[in-house]
Amino acid sequence: MPLPTMTGVGRLVDDPELRFTQSGKAVVNIRLAFNARRLNPQTQQWEDGDTFWVHGTAWERLAENATETLAKGMEVLVTGELRTEQWEKDGQKHSRPALLIRSIGPNLVWATAAVTKASTQQNNGQQRPAPQQQRQAPPQDDPWATAGPTSDQPPF
Repeated sequence: MPLPTMTGVGRLVDDPELRFTQSGKAVVNIRLAFNARRLNPQTQQWEDGDTFWVHGTAWERLAENATETLAKGMEVLVTGELRTEQWEKDGQKHSRPALLIRSIGPNLVWATAAVTKASTQQNNGQQRPAPQQQRQAPPQDDPWATAGPTSDQPPF
């Protein structure tokens, strides 16, 4: 049975913490808080409801890009798989919810972002050229891919 997938809007509790495994893979820890904030119609004041705290982890290029882009306090859109992390410390068993992050980015409702395509791959601080990607031709039945006259109207 697959793990449940979660997509939501949360806030970074801390700056992302980037580390590297012994084999050189980048991994980032991101603490997130999701809360139910709503406007009270009687008082016209915002009230915080329950908060769901989750420890997120992202790997490799996503880990490095998230570290360079995100900071404490930012509101983000995040997607990933929910799981339970379990460990034992001092004879006590502990567990907490965890999120294996598949995608994450700033919420553009409250911020602006300058997007740049990553053209190099990072490997322990050393850069090497990214593999050349072959551009595929658009499908013949794609009306947006035609090189006809420019118009604000859709081609249908």
